[in-house]
Amino acid sequence: MLDRDTVLTATERVLRRHGPAKANVVDVARELGVSHAAVYRHFASKSDLREAVVRRWLGNARDELAEITRSAQPPADRLRSWLTALFEVKRAAVDEDSELFATFGLLAAESGSAPSEHVADLLAQLTGIITDGVSSGAFAAGDPEATARAVFDATAVFHHPAHATHWSRPGTEARLAAVCDLVLAGLRT
Repeated sequence: MLDRDTVLTATERVLRRHGPAKANVVDVARELGVSHAAVYRHFASKSDLREAVVRRWLGNARDELAEITRSAQPPADRLRSWLTALFEVKRAAVDEDSELFATFGLLAAESGSAPSEHVADLLAQLTGIITDGVSSGAFAAGDPEATARAVFDATAVFHHPAHATHWSRPGTEARLAAVCDLVLAGLRT
């Protein structure tokens, strides 16, 4: 039975094989052994299909990070774990399939609202951790939302795709640990 998830998985294979410039709905249908009309039953257009692929890809990282957000760790440990996991998820995506990572980057750049919604989700998770830290007395932050944005921006070199070529360099984990130490020192009461 053809469902959205099956179409998205096939679309990823087609994107990997043909790249974003050449991949189209007919190629996806051919990959699935169905007519292109069958694909259009699940996605109204090629751009809707691409947007859904980007959402699914970004959702994988978001969901893993949400687990950390809900953990029982103290806020400082949770924040360090969250920042480290964000880096590891992004680096693993590059290491596992750098061409597909680049393809997703191109699709995200032409995507509608998926990337900005993804960042909003991540900022909400960070805000939750920082709010918990303020509530427990572990962090001093006047505005947890603004502080979350500052932490996100300060660590961008470890999660923004523009910096992906640096993630596998020796010492990157140590640099991230040093930035986490600095951020946590700044947040402590």
